Amino acid sequence: YPPVLRLERKAQKDYKLGNTGITLYAGQDIEIPVYGIHHSEEFYPNANKFDPDRFMPDNRHNLIPYTYLPFGTGPRNCIGMRFALMEAKLGLAHIVRRYRFVRSKQTAVPLEFRTITPLCAAKMVVVGLHKR
Repeated sequence: YPPVLRLERKAQKDYKLGNTGITLYAGQDIEIPVYGIHHSEEFYPNANKFDPDRFMPDNRHNLIPYTYLPFGTGPRNCIGMRFALMEAKLGLAHIVRRYRFVRSKQTAVPLEFRTITPLCAAKMVVVGLHKR
């Protein structure tokens, strides 16, 4: 689940997209549907299944460039990406070291998301914690 549902860019000059017959015109707004790409069966078999193994070094050859965009990509990617990833990993490591996450009766499966925000935000997330 990417932090933002879509990326927005503005074409700086006219640009023809290969042999697709599509031309982007200078000043035209372009939206990249990050959530849609991340949940596309075309790029990710069993896209809705939580499968962190798909990003392991052994499976890197199965990943198609520019189909994983949680922080954008290229010269306009998120400036805080490295810090955000380090902070998230460190925080998660501290929590996992002390607690075990379990599904509770109130855990929504699948998660329900708010639709009026450009951010990917769940309506409610309820999980159980057991102290290790």
